[in-house]
Amino acid sequence: MPYALFPEVFMIVTKAKDFEIIKENLKEYKKIAVIGCGRCATSCSTGGEAEVLEMKKRLEEIGKQVVYVKVMEVPCDERIVKKEFAKVDLDNVDCILTMCCGSGTSSINDLIDRRVVPALDSLFLGVIKRAGDYDERCSMCGECILDLTYGICPVTRCSKGLLNGPCGGSVNGRCEVDSDHDCAWSMIYEKLKKYGKLENMEKFWKPKNYKIAIKPQKLKTK
Repeated sequence: MPYALFPEVFMIVTKAKDFEIIKENLKEYKKIAVIGCGRCATSCSTGGEAEVLEMKKRLEEIGKQVVYVKVMEVPCDERIVKKEFAKVDLDNVDCILTMCCGSGTSSINDLIDRRVVPALDSLFLGVIKRAGDYDERCSMCGECILDLTYGICPVTRCSKGLLNGPCGGSVNGRCEVDSDHDCAWSMIYEKLKKYGKLENMEKFWKPKNYKIAIKPQKLKTK
């Protein structure tokens, strides 16, 4: 379906790398292309129009020649990357600096015969609470148990990733690892209690089958 219909269907949350790291990675290159992301990185304020232009300015201040700047709508979509780079003379580019998630960086790297350097660190798949406020809710482990825990993932929201909980360290519904966080298993208990499914707390869940999530993964729907 067209991306415009679902402008925020998911959010890969990113943060900017230290500029000194970026500068070190670019030290061998003179002519730089800077590629941003019109979706996730724009929403995170790490790779939108303003951030890309600021990066261009900083690179020029250290003597780099920024020969191409583009905020691609969805750089993790190879079709879009191919279309955009078909318009560019890449013979004039030494290196591409990507201001997008690891997926977008990998997409560009697969298609372009140039050094590709990431300017961001990818943190997690996030839930959008409000503009600029994101919470991690899914670890994309390949074996979802939200049907059993009624929508609260212990793999992600428990600091210890416990499939059987709670541990002995939670206090007043708070996590012993970080008291600012609610105990995931306390939340699961309350949710199961609400729906009359407390018997789920008595189940022993076997270790997850992490073979399901062996990397790299592929999915073809046609």
